[in-house]
Amino acid sequence: MAIALAKLLISAMAVFMLVSASFATSEVPFMVVHKKATLNRLKSGAERVTVSFDIYNQGSSSAYDVTLTDNSWVKAKFDVVNGNTSKSWERLDAGGILSHSFELEAKVKGVFYGAPAVVTFRIPTKPALQEAYSTPLLPLDILADKPPTNMLDVGKRILAKYGSLVSVISMVVLFIYLVATPKSNVSKSSSKKKR
Repeated sequence: MAIALAKLLISAMAVFMLVSASFATSEVPFMVVHKKATLNRLKSGAERVTVSFDIYNQGSSSAYDVTLTDNSWVKAKFDVVNGNTSKSWERLDAGGILSHSFELEAKVKGVFYGAPAVVTFRIPTKPALQEAYSTPLLPLDILADKPPTNMLDVGKRILAKYGSLVSVISMVVLFIYLVATPKSNVSKSSSKKKR
């Protein structure tokens, strides 16, 4: 009985390995979609959101009829200023990258949570459209009241950014000063000791 169970287990593992190997070698596209949004405050007090996408085909074959759709931007809260929230391409080859961006102007103040965008594509071996979802956005604080900048915080940022450079330059200047300074004080003190 134990031998039969062992044979059954070995055959099941062999079938599992064959099936997983066939899936690993099958040629299919694998889409990775990165969504990013940046806020830009205008002098007029309005705020614009620039949304950009990078679509990577990490699979081993091309994807056809690739369409990006981002419906998370409600018209009551945002106006499209530049570009479109959807875009289509004929194909994306294996290892290829597609990029798209658009710009929105915010109408309403508050925290916004963006949903992932959807990328649909076609594989020649399958009749149904395939879907991939983008990375979600971190919450965006639209038209947030920004506190006035504290001069101490500005000083800390400048020190953090340029502090090492200032210290190196100071050491070099101090070294040059010590080397270039006349040594008359040393000779006077040594001659006084001899008397």
